Amino acid sequence: MKKAVLYKKLNNGQVQCSACNHFCKLSPGKTGICGVRKNIHGELFLLVYGKPATIHIDPIEKKPFYHFLPGTDVFSIGTVGCNFHCHFCQNWDISQVVSGISNTTPISPTQIVRKVEEHKVASIAYTYNEPTIFTEYAYDIAKIAHKKNIKNVYVTNGYLSKETLNYIKPVLDAANVDLKSFSDKFYQRVCGARLQPVLVTIENLFKAGIWVEITTLIIPGENDSDKELNSIAKFISSISKDIPWHISRFYPTYKMLNNEITPITTLKKAYEIGKTHGLKYIYVGNVELKNFSDTHCPICNKTLIRRSFCGTEETLIKNGKCPYCNAKIPGVWK
Repeated sequence: MKKAVLYKKLNNGQVQCSACNHFCKLSPGKTGICGVRKNIHGELFLLVYGKPATIHIDPIEKKPFYHFLPGTDVFSIGTVGCNFHCHFCQNWDISQVVSGISNTTPISPTQIVRKVEEHKVASIAYTYNEPTIFTEYAYDIAKIAHKKNIKNVYVTNGYLSKETLNYIKPVLDAANVDLKSFSDKFYQRVCGARLQPVLVTIENLFKAGIWVEITTLIIPGENDSDKELNSIAKFISSISKDIPWHISRFYPTYKMLNNEITPITTLKKAYEIGKTHGLKYIYVGNVELKNFSDTHCPICNKTLIRRSFCGTEETLIKNGKCPYCNAKIPGVWK
């Protein structure tokens, strides 16, 4: 447990958390929607500081990042708790619980970075649950990592506040943002949040010079209409046609066990919709679909990166350029 940075004091011992766009106002003894930020005697404390619920080394493609250090591994870390309550959460067993916080063996930021160095991993991902809720812990890790030329990435629902973005951006290299829907009603009903703050975050991350990729999990009967997919693709295109859009296949889980698996035809439809809006890099994930996860040069159409279900098999991109026509391929390549 450690005192938080992202909050302000109010009257009568209350505090207002500023980590995310819920901006929870908390009386003494109360915790925020996330379950891990608590008002203790008029001060806000982060209950999961130094207490990761899970640590793992993954291919960077699994996050997914396709234009950020392809073919490398990433040290992945997450805690319990979340500021969303998505009915389709794949990591609900840690994100939707706060039990066991006190039983977790503490791991300091210095110890985390030491583990990363021992495994010779190029980057750290703050992932599995929403990193915004443990930003102070992530920041302290990232600050040490940056000094050692280790990069830092957020896999986020995009609900971080402007205060959090300003706090973390000096040490944040990339973010994959879940744009779960283009319907505010969907966000309220299924996630317990609102759409507009997510859109603002995506724009602000891009303006801040942080590498951005976007993921949409397409759920049959929920966010798979032509209108909605067009709205998502149009929005991404309005920021930059170079932003990679990951279209992900849904499998029944958590509170959506009765929903169908996303049909391949729907995934291909979303891919074509993205193309009609000029998006240059669209990827179909969470399914083995040949060529739909490869990177192609938007100018000469040559295949530049070949991927399998587990990661990168081959990359021809050197110095961020196509070796065939010398076109610039946006991303972080080294």
